[in-house]
Amino acid sequence: MRDIDELFTALGRSKFRSRFRLSGKEAEYFKQKGIVTILEHARDFVVRRLGEANPVNDGKQTPMRNHPVFIAQHATGTCCRKCLEKWHYILRGKPLTEEQIDYIIEVLKRWFSGQDI
Repeated sequence: MRDIDELFTALGRSKFRSRFRLSGKEAEYFKQKGIVTILEHARDFVVRRLGEANPVNDGKQTPMRNHPVFIAQHATGTCCRKCLEKWHYILRGKPLTEEQIDYIIEVLKRWFSGQDI
């Protein structure tokens, strides 16, 4: 897994990744639910959508909108196993470990902390 400071420096250089921001209904939902609930949702999404060695529809399983976690996943490259491998050095073909899941949640938490909401 990648050093989180190094990761966010690299993400900041990506035009695609750095364009994501929480706004509109996703920002309102975040404000209503709070970080604790949003991170619980994040853990559930990561386990169900990314946890398997070869997830169904890999690369297409994370929508681009309709939940703050989805926005954060695209912003941080935690949206699919291919991106997890490219951005976080988490290899495809093996189920995610608890340590890897915890790392992904920390990455998402850090991204949320940088949002102006």
